[in-house]
Amino acid sequence: MQEKIKAKLEELRGMLQADGGDLELVRIEDKKVFLRLRGACGSCPHAQATLKHGIERILREEIDAGIVVERVR
Repeated sequence: MQEKIKAKLEELRGMLQADGGDLELVRIEDKKVFLRLRGACGSCPHAQATLKHGIERILREEIDAGIVVERVR
């Protein structure tokens, strides 16, 4: 499952990079994915929504419904 998560995150990075941001995968522990937002995304007031309603939702729909995304600063 980790390889699927990593591949999907690489895909999603393009969307963030188009808006001047980026993400960094810090680690994966079981079904918890720890991400650091960078660039414009790191200071965006909507960063938590991007993680939960964007990235987490996609990972849950496409890989495993139990995945949880946590932000690392």
